[in-house]
Amino acid sequence: MSKKATPQDDSFIFNNAPQQFKKKYCRFKKSGIKYIDYKNADFLMKFINDQGKLLPRRITGTSLKYQRKVAEAVKRARHLAILPFVGDQLK
Repeated sequence: MSKKATPQDDSFIFNNAPQQFKKKYCRFKKSGIKYIDYKNADFLMKFINDQGKLLPRRITGTSLKYQRKVAEAVKRARHLAILPFVGDQLK
């Protein structure tokens, strides 16, 4: 016959379990990078989206100090034509 629904059976419908978020970390602090090289285009591409915009801190997990350094390095690389300003040629 049919069995009775218990509160545990409908847990997949009502997801009452708290979500487990992975803690974001600053990759520069973790690996001990002090200087962000603007000539390393492959590394800087990790911080740029498909449109050519810088990814925000809340997505990358970079600390404020290093986010400013990344922004400065990307601007220098764009000025020297190492990185494009627009994203049609990215990735």
